[in-house]
Amino acid sequence: MSVLDIVKYGDPRLRKEVRKVEDFSILPDIINKMYDSMYEADGIGLAANQIGYDIDLFIIDLTDTEEISDTFEFVNSKIVEKHGEAVFSEGCLSLPGIEFDIKRPEYVTVQYQKPNGTSHKQEFSGLFARAIQHEIDHLAGKLIIDRVSSIEKLRYRTQLKDTKKLAAFKYAELLRENSSVHV
Repeated sequence: MSVLDIVKYGDPRLRKEVRKVEDFSILPDIINKMYDSMYEADGIGLAANQIGYDIDLFIIDLTDTEEISDTFEFVNSKIVEKHGEAVFSEGCLSLPGIEFDIKRPEYVTVQYQKPNGTSHKQEFSGLFARAIQHEIDHLAGKLIIDRVSSIEKLRYRTQLKDTKKLAAFKYAELLRENSSVHV
């Protein structure tokens, strides 16, 4: 088991748009780490940048929540069509303990690749469509906090401030560790 820390709100890596995957051979190891990390955090979806990888990759596992018997990996994904509208309470592994009611399209058609490089186009609905949109937002540097008003954020003001401060500290620490010369 290879669990990595989930990058939290306040870390600048969450605000950066990720790079497209070109080398598919690196994906199996990263995907295994993503599943281990997501399950450890009790999540249903995880974007690669949430564990520090700057690539267009996310995973979803709704096997405990819907009539879906498989996990899904999406590489170089793009929403090409959307319709309908639904409001649902969303949480985020990068914003632990925080939930907001978010309005999103109910149906999305996604163009994506599988980890083996094959191309697919498929329509999703319900919680699956919501999870996909949430993760694609991550890959574009957006968080659920960007989808709510300032008034709604007030409910979590202290928690957001503390999370942001700790994440900035951890990121600075990571930069120091990576810049030091190891002999």
